[in-house]
Amino acid sequence: MNAYRFTSRLAQTACAAAILATSLSACAAAIAPAQPFTVKIIGFNDYHGNLQSPGTFGKNTLVPAANRPAVGGADFMAAAVARMKAQNPNNVVVGAGDFIGATPLISALFFDEPAIETLNKIGVEFNAVGNHEFDKGSAELRRLQTGGCKLTDGLPDPNSCKGLGSGAPGTFDGARFKWLSANVIETATGKPLLAPYGIKTFNGVKVAFIGMTLKATPTIVTPSGVAGLEFRDEADTVNALVPRLRAQGIESIVVLVHQGGFQTSPNVGDINGCDGGLKNADGSDSDIAAIVKRLDNAVDLVVSGHTHSAYNCSASTVSVSSAGVETARPTGLANKTGRLIPVTSASAFGRVLTDIDMTINPATRDVTAVTVTNRLVDRTDPALIAAVAADPSVANIVSGYSDLISPLANRVLGTITTPLTNAANTAGEMGAGSLIADAQLQATQPAALGGAVVAFMNAGGVRSPGFVAPVIAPATAGVYPYNVTYGNAFTVQPFGNSLVTMTLTAQQIKNLLEQQFVGCLGQGTQRIMQISNGLKYAWSLAAAPCSKITDVSFTPTDVTVTPPVSTGATEQIVLNGVVTNPTKTYRVTVNNFMATGGDGYTVLLGGSNVLGGAQDIDALVSYLQGGYKAPAAAYNPADAALKIPRITRLP
Repeated sequence: MNAYRFTSRLAQTACAAAILATSLSACAAAIAPAQPFTVKIIGFNDYHGNLQSPGTFGKNTLVPAANRPAVGGADFMAAAVARMKAQNPNNVVVGAGDFIGATPLISALFFDEPAIETLNKIGVEFNAVGNHEFDKGSAELRRLQTGGCKLTDGLPDPNSCKGLGSGAPGTFDGARFKWLSANVIETATGKPLLAPYGIKTFNGVKVAFIGMTLKATPTIVTPSGVAGLEFRDEADTVNALVPRLRAQGIESIVVLVHQGGFQTSPNVGDINGCDGGLKNADGSDSDIAAIVKRLDNAVDLVVSGHTHSAYNCSASTVSVSSAGVETARPTGLANKTGRLIPVTSASAFGRVLTDIDMTINPATRDVTAVTVTNRLVDRTDPALIAAVAADPSVANIVSGYSDLISPLANRVLGTITTPLTNAANTAGEMGAGSLIADAQLQATQPAALGGAVVAFMNAGGVRSPGFVAPVIAPATAGVYPYNVTYGNAFTVQPFGNSLVTMTLTAQQIKNLLEQQFVGCLGQGTQRIMQISNGLKYAWSLAAAPCSKITDVSFTPTDVTVTPPVSTGATEQIVLNGVVTNPTKTYRVTVNNFMATGGDGYTVLLGGSNVLGGAQDIDALVSYLQGGYKAPAAAYNPADAALKIPRITRLP
């Protein structure tokens, strides 16, 4: 018996009783059909432990920098969520993954317990598991779900269980929300690692929220983090669950998926836009569009994430012209039947909340309408300012953790003369990436520490914004020279990866460089590495996969001194696409994520004489302190000794 039939029989019983009591009006009320009602769904994604404001943000790129408000922060997120929930008692707060991992020092130093405690206060109920939830492995994810102190060498770690947002000091409550991941299967048991879906009932109608982790997680997470797990196809997993949900009388189905896309040209980055229908620039389906295109027609709404992009592909999406004129136009992403369904994403770091009103017909339990608006979490909003002042509980948690990290976070490491961002040039080179690669080479160049001559750094591990002076005021740029602090460095290198030095042949180095590009040796995404001083190479944009690397030169360079010094003659590892001495060997440093095949660099699995090393953040700290801290000269990427640029893109 489904829920509607059960309600109807109750109505019939009430009507019979009313007739016996000669009350026709009561009978009419008893059999009157229930009216449609609305559920408010509040969604966001990629929080990444940003307890504090990540800075300013505009609703689109046409908003002048001076007019973009400060946004985010756990305290204002909590106030904004509370305001939305007050509009409708039928509400639920959901997430699309990466709530933890790659977090600022204020959360990472305490094993992301502060992130969980603030998310509890914000009121999250269901969250899909993202790839970064696996950064420290499934056992640590389970601890963050259930609570308890982090153990180090069998004892509670001193940085765990501060308890500023838990029941008491010395405790950690764990997540009050449920992490969901239907497609992550434990190979030993054949069962989902965590709950596949959650259900919440509104006015007697059940709504299901299916959690989904991107299938490609094993290619972007340290293999030890996903050991013993299988990541199944997202759409196939959702579709297989639909009959099970319908057997429970559920017709309203929401998918929370940690996968996404980007708006494409013409595009001004409006948070309520869906320009290009989330197609790739070449017209092919983005990852999220490809998933939605295969979803069962039973799915009513998709809340997505992963790409840190904001978009609103719904029936009332806003399109913004180059003149800044907004117009509403119907849009959405097509499912397997061709029906357009709403797909949302809320940028990242708590900048945006997605305000969703979903109308349900209680007679059929079907969703009949979905209205979506992405809203900035505006820290200049007077109402939110007043709400935070009236209830400072979340702000107190944030300030408490900030006080604990301040002495470490504010310690000056070194000085830079100009911004070193994580934005790549056309060749794929990043200012921040070159510095990090040099730091990792310096840490492993001494013979006793690995004897490395080259270091490679994966671009995805160079986190935003790079090494950049903060904006002093909305209309003022950062000031240089700038003193880089430990907090800045940790923002760029938050993973706690360890360095690994191995021996590669010249042929393996050529293969590794080729594997940066789509279609070569299984690579599915272009991933141009950052390289250390002493190595230079050129690649061809037009060349076929596995034939893009034209020239690679190597000049032995001592980077343990400042400025670095060339110590030998330049040699050609590759000349006109041909390896000159394929069997010659080189000691090469990467991080442990790359060394175990992360980002698809499987060539590194063939390295020999592998030796572990320091943590990446420690190498970075040592590099800045050792050579670029007063009274020494500041780091200047234009210094000839740094040999930047190191990568050349050919037609």
